[in-house]
Amino acid sequence: MAEKSNEKVFDPYEAREVEKPLSNCDALLSLLKCVVGTGCLALPLAFFYVGYVGGIILTIVVTALLIYGLQLLIRCMVESSRRNMVGYMTFPETMSYAISVGPKCCHWASKCSGHLVNGILIFSHYGVCVVYIVFVSVNVKQVIDHNCKELDVRLYCFIVGMLSLPLFLLRHLKYLVPTNIIANILMYTGFGCIFYYFFTNLPPIKDVELFNYQLPLFFGILLFATSSVGVMLAIESKMAKPRDYLGWFGVLNRGAVFVALTYIIFGFMGYWRYGSIVAASVTLNMPTSEALAQVIKLFIAISVFFTFPLSGYVVVDIVCNQYIAKNHNPKNPHMIEYIFRACFVIVCTANAIAFPNLGPLLALVGAFSISLLNIIFPCWIEICLLYGSSYGPGKWKLVKDIIIIIIGLAILVYGTYSAIMDMIREYGGSSDAVADNSKKTKGPEDLEDELNAATINDPIIDNITPEKQFYL
Repeated sequence: MAEKSNEKVFDPYEAREVEKPLSNCDALLSLLKCVVGTGCLALPLAFFYVGYVGGIILTIVVTALLIYGLQLLIRCMVESSRRNMVGYMTFPETMSYAISVGPKCCHWASKCSGHLVNGILIFSHYGVCVVYIVFVSVNVKQVIDHNCKELDVRLYCFIVGMLSLPLFLLRHLKYLVPTNIIANILMYTGFGCIFYYFFTNLPPIKDVELFNYQLPLFFGILLFATSSVGVMLAIESKMAKPRDYLGWFGVLNRGAVFVALTYIIFGFMGYWRYGSIVAASVTLNMPTSEALAQVIKLFIAISVFFTFPLSGYVVVDIVCNQYIAKNHNPKNPHMIEYIFRACFVIVCTANAIAFPNLGPLLALVGAFSISLLNIIFPCWIEICLLYGSSYGPGKWKLVKDIIIIIIGLAILVYGTYSAIMDMIREYGGSSDAVADNSKKTKGPEDLEDELNAATINDPIIDNITPEKQFYL
């Protein structure tokens, strides 16, 4: 009984010890920066795939589902910490503990489940970091090519990767707040300038579709645009007042409302303006010859450049803190972390140089990782934690979790299958794929030439494989 009494009064939040904690304002700024990024530029294309009414409805539903899954996950992490009387338990630790106290038939998977979560988190954020390097390189290349000499995009990838190294060596999220502020200013200034093009020569609303039914492609883009679960958890773990992260008016919900409104307005206006000729990234619809378009590309590229260390923080935290520090207790952990951070940037840069077209891979990352991390795993953790106690009147919590898991599995299977088929078409090298122009991936210059020649009544979207290039 004494143990139960201690469990009831134990508060994990009070037991947390955070070095260089984030204020609520710092957390909100970091949250907005890690979510609103390159994926937002592809939302007009996402709206093209489902229509503007379908896009608005599905953006609200999917965002609400993802945020609910994240809130449920954090609550389960706090409950697991309370039961174990520790200040903080990570996502993998919570997963392992929950399965160990869940149905007996699942106990065998308790240890490996934690490693599975870590593997998916590393895979997801590593892929995003590589795409950030490619995105910055391509946009800077477009501007410099127009004004100066043309150079290979791989050279830009190398330069961007090396320039990001000093910033990535900053160990604490607190030190990234100034760059996050600059990045947010540049990103939203760029978005504001993009609206100038959105409202120029705006066609009648009847020229765009209310509904369309290419759901896998829509989900792939939207999931990629919100694929920052690891960073969201890292921000909560570093807050001075982590209680303020959740709740109806918490940092997470306030950020989610702002992000959802940004996504809806941006996706709707971009689709309304460009209709069936909307490009994989809306910046490609803008004439590179105009100074304002060049400023937009540079502003957004610099903003994404500052986001790189925020996304890579998750990988560093998992490898250095959850594996090396815990299992090996090194004498100089900070030096090891600096070495790993440098190696991580080098590997990401090498990957970007070797394979600068990662569209099919990132579609797979979005559909596979986010459906598991944000939807399926949190519900399964709650089922296990409540096993043997109460699921509420009529077992409504169990029914609710099972329904959400089914939705997550549908997104996982449907989205992953579509992404794998796309990867086969992109990398398979079959004669049919090469011969069929609709399967070829074109560079930004080719796409811009087609866009300049296109009209609303002469759509080219079927010829540019947009789902493979939405990060450009």
